[in-house]
Amino acid sequence: MGSKKRPFFRVVVADSRSARDSRFVEILGHYNPRTQPALVRVDRERVDYWLKAGAQPSDTVRTLIARHLSPAEPEPARATPPEKPATAEPSGAGGEGSEASAS
Repeated sequence: MGSKKRPFFRVVVADSRSARDSRFVEILGHYNPRTQPALVRVDRERVDYWLKAGAQPSDTVRTLIARHLSPAEPEPARATPPEKPATAEPSGAGGEGSEASAS
C-alpha cells in the first residue's frame, strides 16, 4: 500500500505457501511510519489469537509488536537528556568579561 515515497503498510495474516503480495487470510491492522510518532493500529486480540494458533510473525511484525504494542514502561534515559556535570566557575566580578571592560 502507499504510493511512491509515501509508505503505508497493512499487517496481515497470510498463508506461508502464498506469494508475498498475494492473498491473505485477515487484516490485523495498519502501520504508518511517516507520522510522528509512527502510527500503529493493530487489533491486539486478533494478534494474540493468531500467535496462539501457531502463526509465525515476520521479523518486521515482531519488531512492531515489541516497540508499539507492549505495555508502556517509563524510559527515563530517553525522556530526559543526560545531565551535564557541574563545573566550578569563578564567582564575583573577576570573570573573563570584566577584565576586558576594566581597561
